[in-house]
Amino acid sequence: MKRTLYLKFLLGYVLLGIMGFITVFTLTSSLTLNYIEKRTVTSLYRESNLLAGNYVSNYYRGTMTLTDVKSHFEAIAAYLDTDIWVIDRNGNILINSRPESAADTVIPNFDIASFGTNYYQKGTFFDMFSEDTLSVFSPITINYKVRGYVLIHRSIADLVSYKDGFLNIAYITLAIIFFCAFIVLVLFTFTVYLPIRKMTRAAKDYSQGNFDTQINIHTNDEMGYLAASINYMATELSTLEEDQRKFIANVSHDFRSPLTSIKGYIEAIMDGTIPHEMQDKYLNIILFETERLNKLTQSMLELNKFGIKGSIMDIADFDINHTIKMVVQSFEGICKQKKISFELILTGQTCFVSADMSKIQQVLYNLIDNAIKFSHSDSSITIETTEKNDKVFISVKDAGIGIPKDSIKKIWERFYKTDLSRGKDKRGTGLGLAIVKEIISSHNENINVISTEGVGTEFIFTLPMAQKENEL
Repeated sequence: MKRTLYLKFLLGYVLLGIMGFITVFTLTSSLTLNYIEKRTVTSLYRESNLLAGNYVSNYYRGTMTLTDVKSHFEAIAAYLDTDIWVIDRNGNILINSRPESAADTVIPNFDIASFGTNYYQKGTFFDMFSEDTLSVFSPITINYKVRGYVLIHRSIADLVSYKDGFLNIAYITLAIIFFCAFIVLVLFTFTVYLPIRKMTRAAKDYSQGNFDTQINIHTNDEMGYLAASINYMATELSTLEEDQRKFIANVSHDFRSPLTSIKGYIEAIMDGTIPHEMQDKYLNIILFETERLNKLTQSMLELNKFGIKGSIMDIADFDINHTIKMVVQSFEGICKQKKISFELILTGQTCFVSADMSKIQQVLYNLIDNAIKFSHSDSSITIETTEKNDKVFISVKDAGIGIPKDSIKKIWERFYKTDLSRGKDKRGTGLGLAIVKEIISSHNENINVISTEGVGTEFIFTLPMAQKENEL
């Protein structure tokens, strides 16, 4: 399996580190140096103004000696780590803060206009220094006349060294961030990537038909929930093939038996095995089997209408009590034969619900038909309606053979028949309860079953109470 996703994260992590260091080395370094230079220029310009306005002006006015001025300049220069000069307009150095410097030095080709509109410049200052220097000047004004200039020089190398100190802090900070990002990457590896890799491998096994693979992730987060969902899906898929075999076997059985009977009886009639006077009897059997196939086909078509998108519902308000009475009357003949009676416990004279009347009639027919089919002779079937919380509960209860406990969850499956139903009735298709479940679900309602083997079974489903009924 290609590890392209993890390689992308690793590549992104490495690129993040490289780009971070390049950014600090170039952009951050340049911005920091510019910032330091501007702050230094501002600070030195303030100092040069102070010196020009106080000490040097006092010297020109005769209130301070040259020695006093120079001693003050030497102290300030040592404090600022700079060189301080006083020059006249012709470029003659009158005062130099360096003790060992010679006085009356002339700056070659000095021109104050070279500063332009700025009050500072960078360079060797007319080749007076061997390295680049930041030079800031302030004019010395006496009686509104410029008598000279105070110059403060500071080495650019000192500023670069100051900048490098800041960059070292930035590099250390970036390294810490990079290390923290590495810890996050490790955590991501164990909490996200490895679980995804396990699920990817499991999905590959599932695609090859191996549903035994389980994803061992038991965290209380989205990954754990997704793993549990995939495990559940695998469990369901593992039973799908068996369910398909059972489905095909049930369909084949329900179609093969009547077709075999029909084919056998027709061949017997055609070759004369069945005498002419007996043909009516066997033709009736053929007709019965044909009707059974037709009923099975119609049930499958009916069930097929309830797909993922459901079927078109004709919702209307109708009296469920009246509908129950009409459906019960249709079973009068078979109930007389089996000596089965009905007990109707209906709420009020009328009880209006909002549903598809024809489909609810089909639900009642299937439930009552099942109740009669599995009821003993001389027994009673109870049908009850109850109103509660804007719902109508409809119950169909018999005192028949009941449903085995291990079959209760399977009765809603298509073509499912319990062993007892197979032995007791040959007309069933195993689709009745599946159709009932689909119809009730398409109404967004619920149906439940309560059954005890040997005691009886009760089906209870809900329908929404009609709005007209609520308003009354």
